[in-house]
Amino acid sequence: MSANLSRRSFIAGSAAMGGMMLGVSSSAEAKVPSKWDFKADVIVVGAGAAGIPAAIRAVEQGLSVLVVDANYDIGGHAIISQGNTLLGGGNAMQQKYGIEDSPETVFKDLTDWSVTLPNGFADYRFNDRDMQAMIAKESVPTYDWLVKIGVPFLDKKPDNAGAYGAGCSAPRELHFSWTKGANLEAPAGTSGTVLMRSLEDAARKVGVKFLLNFYMDELIVDEMGRVVGLKAHRTPKVLPDGTELKSFRSDGNVESKKDKIVVGAKKAVVLATAGYTDNVTFRRMIDPRLTKEFASAACEYSPQDGSGTLAAIKVGAGLWGLTNAYTERPISLTRGAVVGVRDTYLRWAPESPIFPLVKHSGVALRNWQNAIVVNWVGKRFFEETSSAGLTADSGKLTSYGTANSTRGLMNGTNGAFFKELDKNPYVQGNWRNIDRTKYNPINFIAAALQINEGSHAPDWSAGPQWAIFDSEAIKRERIRTDEKSVDPEYFFKADTIEELAEKINTNPYMSHKMDPKILAETVAKYNSYVDAGADPDFDKPKPQYKIEKGPFYAAWTSVTLHDCYCGLHVNNACEVLDWEGEKIPGLYAAGEVTGGSSMHGLSRGLIQAYVLGDTFASLKK
Repeated sequence: MSANLSRRSFIAGSAAMGGMMLGVSSSAEAKVPSKWDFKADVIVVGAGAAGIPAAIRAVEQGLSVLVVDANYDIGGHAIISQGNTLLGGGNAMQQKYGIEDSPETVFKDLTDWSVTLPNGFADYRFNDRDMQAMIAKESVPTYDWLVKIGVPFLDKKPDNAGAYGAGCSAPRELHFSWTKGANLEAPAGTSGTVLMRSLEDAARKVGVKFLLNFYMDELIVDEMGRVVGLKAHRTPKVLPDGTELKSFRSDGNVESKKDKIVVGAKKAVVLATAGYTDNVTFRRMIDPRLTKEFASAACEYSPQDGSGTLAAIKVGAGLWGLTNAYTERPISLTRGAVVGVRDTYLRWAPESPIFPLVKHSGVALRNWQNAIVVNWVGKRFFEETSSAGLTADSGKLTSYGTANSTRGLMNGTNGAFFKELDKNPYVQGNWRNIDRTKYNPINFIAAALQINEGSHAPDWSAGPQWAIFDSEAIKRERIRTDEKSVDPEYFFKADTIEELAEKINTNPYMSHKMDPKILAETVAKYNSYVDAGADPDFDKPKPQYKIEKGPFYAAWTSVTLHDCYCGLHVNNACEVLDWEGEKIPGLYAAGEVTGGSSMHGLSRGLIQAYVLGDTFASLKK
């Protein structure tokens, strides 16, 4: 840092900037307390796929560790994910199945200018090269370490069937299998449970302590500019009947009945607090279209409010990898798996411990020939069969490194991709890769977010999107309409189309009121297209079913936000850097809270957590 800019003045200036930008307090430093409620060598904030392995690595270096999390249980977003984990470079599973790979190949893949997404965005170009070098180098050691501590990867040939940011030269994705459904152990009944419960087991065995139900409010910085702790407040998760949810396991848990506490770190605070998709101001800094009506995936269990990022900004931390946050990239913005609830990304089961809070599971529309989708004006805006996926070519190979799954999420190098490579070999950095790329934008998402007749200053919101269908579609799709399945604020039934529009207008995000006549005209026009066997407006292939037999239905099917690809500026030791690229003493970060990589999912957090082991080793000196 330059001689004429002290850390104290830098922190104050950064905090003021952060306050203006994101509405946070401009007070940069919380006063160091004379007494701490809890204290450990290392405080980890966040009990997910970065936080828990980071805690284990600290204990391996002889350090005491306390993990603080706002939720009632561990797992973060990882435990409600499918657990797809990219760890290439020639690991033992790849070797077992005859897959050739190396760290050098991974690095070249993840910095290859010639690989683009179908919408033309060449995200590997914008990766932090040094971070990608670290990811490539540490992938195999991370895999070996995870196996050593008891993480049970599925013995299956690696693929990239649910991956993103995997590179194009080799299949690198590893999997887990959970078959018991949702329960106290598995809140969403997903395979990420296997990863997170095995990490939790390893952590508790080595003595990691957990302080759950406490939300970090701010970091505490001493007079020398070192991060020495944090302030937090109690956030119990209480069911409607007054029951306070408890963690699946409790050995190693510590508790406090105070509403507010201070937690001290003798050596390090590690932020593993995930992303920012549920923070409307922050996400609109990245993409102004993402106004308040759009939900963030699965925040009922794991909020993504950017709290760790904002706390770090207040003490001077810089941001990194902002181009990677381009939100038309795959699974940054997506159409969810269900309709009829605000968060359409995940279908919650009634057996989930948080279902009394979620209340509604959502319902699937498997065939979009059964419905049309309209904006809040009441007009169609794109071809509905594309709405099940992200592009108009769902399921087809569209470019090197990316292909669509049947669910519509943009995947990595799946089986169809490798068959295509047999005919048109991928060569790292070769312009012919671009030459063969088929341009295929994420048109449905772009059209859904386009301003329309209902958009007004100052935010020019596009408003929600609604699926419109009739009673015959209910029968064909076998849709349940009870309150456990659909949310009465996001799913409506009416005897006429006009009455349906009036009910849609009662939704809290319908600040523009739909004209019943417009919706009726839209439905009548679409029905005429079914008669004609062609859709001249949006080229829906051979429209099959009229919307004509009441009662009629409307289901929320709005765009959902998922992953984050920018965040705090860190170096390869996971030390958080300020706006001049200087280290902030005592502050570290790992996982989705960090920026610099377009790699999707759990891998970045796991690798950074592993690397923190070497960083922690240096703290003992």
